[in-house]
Amino acid sequence: MKRSILTIVLLILFAKLTSAQEQTTSAKKVMDGFPPSRESLVTLSNYREHPFSQWSFRNAGAPMHVLMMPRSGPVHTFKESPNASIAKTTCLDTEGNSKTFESMFSDNYADGVVVLKNDVVVYEKYWNGLSRDYQHIWFSCSKSMASSAFGILVAQKNIDLTASPAYYIPELKGSAFERTTIQDVLNMSTALGYQENYVDTASFYYKYYGSVANMRYVPGGTDPDPKTTEVLGVYDFLVKRAYINPALQPGVKFEYSSANVDVISWLISRLSGKAYHDFVRENIWARIGAEHDAFITMDRANTGVATGGINSTLRDAALFGQLILNRGSIDGKQIIPQNWVDETLKLTLSDRERYNRNDVYVKAGMPWVGYKNYWWILDEAKGEYAAVGIHGQVIYINRSAKMVIAYFSSQPQASSVAGFKPFVSKLNACRELAKKI
Repeated sequence: MKRSILTIVLLILFAKLTSAQEQTTSAKKVMDGFPPSRESLVTLSNYREHPFSQWSFRNAGAPMHVLMMPRSGPVHTFKESPNASIAKTTCLDTEGNSKTFESMFSDNYADGVVVLKNDVVVYEKYWNGLSRDYQHIWFSCSKSMASSAFGILVAQKNIDLTASPAYYIPELKGSAFERTTIQDVLNMSTALGYQENYVDTASFYYKYYGSVANMRYVPGGTDPDPKTTEVLGVYDFLVKRAYINPALQPGVKFEYSSANVDVISWLISRLSGKAYHDFVRENIWARIGAEHDAFITMDRANTGVATGGINSTLRDAALFGQLILNRGSIDGKQIIPQNWVDETLKLTLSDRERYNRNDVYVKAGMPWVGYKNYWWILDEAKGEYAAVGIHGQVIYINRSAKMVIAYFSSQPQASSVAGFKPFVSKLNACRELAKKI
């Protein structure tokens, strides 16, 4: 009898070991071998697919072309006071399951997370090959950087936000953006005639915008001849491809569209006389005490992709969050005008109504109450808001708790709606932690 029981136990252990080995063997290998095997190679066509993304998101210069944004000056040295209780702090995921803070991130495709409390690093953890010194792509967290840079330009050039962007950029006359105000562009309420789609390769957005931004693989879309290509870069797309929804007026409805940020980056370049990435570098990155250089992906015309191309280390992303938490200042320097930072949290009734007319985020039950100046608002009274990028990139800010939580991810689903559980579960963990420490 004892021998039979022992045999059964051994068989069960063998079955589990075999199953684990089969899972390991069947799992996709990434950049396997020297040189890497063809099946494991990261390319522009698969860099956003999991698990290739765990490598590509921290090596974005491999599948895409990039422009450097070097750091400068003294480094902002964070004080460190690790709080061991944070990892074990419990919170609920979207299905009501209790998890620790650390497992909420490790179980939901996080590549790294840094928690700042009172400008002190109290928790830091990395997975999937990311480390303190690796840059990782921000995707649309980059939009919040663009808004911050534009706030500097508004103060420098006294820009009228009620004017059409075509007033400053004559090439936009007759385009989909002539009938909008600059504030409409900042609030993504420009009433464009197409939807943003990250997975449908036949969609207008994927086929035309993705290729010019050089962030999507479209057959024949890379490295075109600039002498014969009519729509080469994102600015060409704004003028010659983007089109309106004739049934909708600008300013009425929030509809997420990355092309709006390209309008802002064009305004920055045209009015400052500098390339977008150079303006950001000179006015923000080189002044905040970043620990490492940043870089930004570029479109087919060698223009920095303001809407989703910034790459930095996680600590430097948290530093940018601290800059915003401090209302635009860091180490005694006012980098971004304080009134510009504060304006994002001044939600009016029309701001709320505009967001609530959205067909995607509201119906999905996302926790936001508004979207303004390329920031997602959770609770304006508490100063709780976030920069958000596809595949789970977030810079969470909570003024009342004096907390910044920056985290990078490689979620398989691109949008926060499609990846509702991993995205919202991690965000819930941040909000719960802000209440407890």
